Order: sequence, then structure tokens, then C-alpha cells
Amino acid sequence: MIREKRKRKKKWKRIGITFLTLTLLCSIGAFVVVKVFTVKKVVVNGNEHYDDAVIEQWVLNDEYSWNTLYVFLKYRFLEPELMPFVDTMEVTMKPPHTIEIEVYEKGILGYVYLESLGQNAYFDKDGIVVETSSELIEGVPRVLGLPVDAVVLYEQLPIPEERTLRNLLTLTQMLKKYELVPDAITCNGDKTYGLSYAGVKVSMGTEENFNDKVLRLSYILPRLEGMNGTLHLESWTENTTDISFVKEE
Repeated sequence: MIREKRKRKKKWKRIGITFLTLTLLCSIGAFVVVKVFTVKKVVVNGNEHYDDAVIEQWVLNDEYSWNTLYVFLKYRFLEPELMPFVDTMEVTMKPPHTIEIEVYEKGILGYVYLESLGQNAYFDKDGIVVETSSELIEGVPRVLGLPVDAVVLYEQLPIPEERTLRNLLTLTQMLKKYELVPDAITCNGDKTYGLSYAGVKVSMGTEENFNDKVLRLSYILPRLEGMNGTLHLESWTENTTDISFVKEE
């Protein structure tokens, strides 16, 4: 009987020590999590449309977001809420005080204005409508002259002639490549295209020699800064090299 009592006593003693040890470890762990893993720095990369502060506020959006470990674990299991003009975001942690947010924005090349809705339909390099919004994005050209009255999100612009859309997408991509994004691109009914840069208009003609015309434009446009008039590239070929600028008073 005495032996059994001693065994039970030792058993409960071991259980008590184990419980106290676990309680102490949990307390230490909780102390470390609360006192050590605090957000002191947020690094945002890849964002052009939104300021760093806007992205930070969007991601650190609840009462526990002061804790780096919590934020990291939260976005290991949950996707950040959808944000206009943003495709996705990745949230990582550099222990113990830094949260890094990598932003992948939607690749927008231009937009058409939908008068019936009072909104802009933004499209990507494939002509897919990735966003509709009343907001104007700086550095994205408006496309004029397209017979578009309505769009479906995540579907291609409903342009009757595939050639027109193909040429438009080719032109917008080349202009972006050479950092020559205009204020507006006009698609004319005669299959010609025009560009607008402040006081300078550029007549591009048809899609023939688009790449060479854009290359020539990259050399000429900086020299026309502050001027008003029309630059004629429509007749340019490798043989004629016919380029003229007609000033406007």
C-alpha cells in the first residue's frame, strides 16, 4: 500500500513538473511572440499604381497586424483580398521585425472609355479586359476610334476586325518598349493610326513598318518638346525615309 502511494505520488509529481515546464515554455513562447515579433518595417516592391502606404494598409488590415509572425502565418494560408489593378501579392517575413510585400500588378497597356457606363475598360497585352473603373491611371493611353460600347471582364475587347486589335496591341507594346507611351492612340476607319503627345500629334499611317516608325519616333520626339504640330510618319519606308513636321501656330 505504501509503495503504491509513493508511486502515485511520484507519478503526480512528474505530471506536475511536466505541466509546469510546458506552462513555462508556453509563457516564454508567448512573451517572445508578443515582445519580439513586432512590425517595425514594411518593404513594398513591384508597385507602380499604388503608393507603399496604401499597399501596407491593405495588407496589415486587422488588430493583430502589429505582429510579424501573425502576418506571415496569416498570408501563408490566406490570399490577400483582391485589389483593383493588382493581380496578386506575396507576403514574406524577415525575422523578427520586417514584412516584405511583393506586388504583381496587372499588365495594363491601354484603355477605352465606355460612355454608356461612364467607366474606363483597361486591357492587357492580349487585349483582355482586366479592370473597369472610373479612375484614370497616369501613363496609360486612351484608345479612341474603336467601336466598343460594352465589355466583359477577363474577356477580349469586342472589336469586330481581328486585324485592328492585333495592330493596336502591336503598336501599344512597341510604344511601351521604347518608353514612348502617348496620351492617346487613335484607330482611324481607314486602318491608319495616330498618336497624341501634349501639343504634338503623330500620324503613323498603316501597320506597315510599325517597328521602324516607332524607332524613328524615339529619336525625333524629344526634339519636338514644347512644340505644337503634326509629325508625319505615314509615308516613311526604308527607301523613302519621308518624314516631315508641320507646325501649328
